[in-house]
Amino acid sequence: MNPDPSADTAAEAPAPLSPEQILCGIAMALIVLISLGNVVARYLTSQSFAATEEFSIALLLILSFLGSSTAFAFDRHIRVTFFIERLPSRWRQGAEWLSFVVTAALFGFIAFYAGRLTWDQYRFEETSPALGLPQWWYTVWMPALAVVIVLRLVVTRLGARS
Repeated sequence: MNPDPSADTAAEAPAPLSPEQILCGIAMALIVLISLGNVVARYLTSQSFAATEEFSIALLLILSFLGSSTAFAFDRHIRVTFFIERLPSRWRQGAEWLSFVVTAALFGFIAFYAGRLTWDQYRFEETSPALGLPQWWYTVWMPALAVVIVLRLVVTRLGARS
C-alpha cells in the first residue's frame, strides 16, 4: 500500500502560532541579544552595559504577561485540580466559573492600578534611573497586556461553552 503523502503532512502540520506566541519569541530573542551584547562587551572591554538591564526587565515583564495569555489561550495555566476533578459535574462547572471570574477580576485590577501608575509616571514626567527615558514607556505594557489577558480569558471561556 502506498499512502497518500498529502494526508501525512496534513495530520502532522503544526498549529499556527498565536499572536502571543510570536510576540513571546520576539521578546525572548531581544532579551538574548541584549544579554549576549552585554557579555561580549564586558569580556572585550571590561565595561558593562548596565543600562540595558532596564530593557531586559521591561521585556521580562512583557514576556510574563504574554506567557500568561498564551497559557490561558491553550488552557495550560497552572491550577490545582486534585479536589476539583473529584467534584460532581455541576460543582466542577461552578468551580471553573469561579476560577474564571477571580482570574479575570485579578487581571482587571492589575490593568486598572497599573494604568493609574502609568498615568502618574507620565503626568509627573518620571524618568528611568539609568537611561533617563520616560518611565511610563516601560510600565505601559502592564495595563495593556493585562487587558489582553482579560480579553483572552473571555474568548477562551466563551469558546469552551460552545
